[in-house]
Amino acid sequence: MTKTVAVLGSTGSIGRQTLQVVQELGLTVAALTANRQVDLLEQQARQLHPKLAVLYDRAAAGELRLRLSDTDIRVAEGPEGLLEAATLPEADTVVTAVMGSVGLEPTLAAIREKKRIALANKETLVCAGELVMAEAERCGAEIVPVDSEHSAIFQSLQGCRDRREVKRLLLTCSGGPFFGLSHEELEHKTPADALKHPNWSMGAKITIDSATLMNKGLEIIEAMRLYRLPVEQVEAVIHRQSIVHSLVEYRDGAMIAQLGTADMKLPIRYAFTWPYRAETPDRTLDLLSCGPLTFQAPDTEAFPCLAIARRCARTGGTACAIMNGANEEAVGLFLRQEIGFNDIARRVEDALCRVEVKYTPSLEDILEADRLARAAVLNR
Repeated sequence: MTKTVAVLGSTGSIGRQTLQVVQELGLTVAALTANRQVDLLEQQARQLHPKLAVLYDRAAAGELRLRLSDTDIRVAEGPEGLLEAATLPEADTVVTAVMGSVGLEPTLAAIREKKRIALANKETLVCAGELVMAEAERCGAEIVPVDSEHSAIFQSLQGCRDRREVKRLLLTCSGGPFFGLSHEELEHKTPADALKHPNWSMGAKITIDSATLMNKGLEIIEAMRLYRLPVEQVEAVIHRQSIVHSLVEYRDGAMIAQLGTADMKLPIRYAFTWPYRAETPDRTLDLLSCGPLTFQAPDTEAFPCLAIARRCARTGGTACAIMNGANEEAVGLFLRQEIGFNDIARRVEDALCRVEVKYTPSLEDILEADRLARAAVLNR
């Protein structure tokens, strides 16, 4: 069970909720990191008094250093600061809540220090899942997922004695704000439209990924890596109510699911307390008032990103890293209103055509694939 944490990405949506759980459980904070949010990180640092505060942006780190000069909190910066936060001896658990592939190297560094990884950065397993899981097994590090869907699978597998008994994993998906629309109807949707998620409060990038269904594609790849299953045994199903967070179907026909409110603090809390459970102060699910629960197949013609992700999963090698890097850049362009909503999938497809896939890649190959994919999107 966790006692001291390093929170990578503490100013994001998951990071802020993580700090609520940290205070609720009375845990100690060793390190906090963010990208460039000086005001909020200063506030968090003064409240929780970590040993180390890190801003990835070097100019922002300089400002934070001045602001915290009246404390004994050390301020670091850049990728080296992120690596230091991930490997602090004081922290037994590292929460990886940074967005994107920047989380890959710090996660690997924490694994090598035998930390418990409370994994909220799906891109780490999407880009380098086989490498990361092999390293975790070699080092004896625990990886406990924080994503609501993967936590639900993790919980639903607790009684599974033999993974060969699993027939398939079913990841539930809200369908996002554009559920039911055709590809043509999506052509002129704006960032403001796409950021109106029906059930969850999340950061901009993950909310856009939810709207394109790329988020579910990324989660399918993550589930493959976490649970060592082929893509054919991992599926997505639309569940608009976000009550059933995911299911495991066993070979005898039994299905085991985890249900709960749409509150990320539940999987965060479980990642800290596993294999035990702590009392929650939050509102719990009332089955008598949650309404009917419905399930539908996703529309991959209107939302091609889900099909692209499944194809990359089957291809293997650096295909998933290319897809992920291209998607991150394309989403950024969309949020800046430089491309349309359907152009996100088009840019990802274009990058996959232009960047060569390498099989059995090294970490350097994966990072290079990510770089080339981003360049392909930006220099089209």
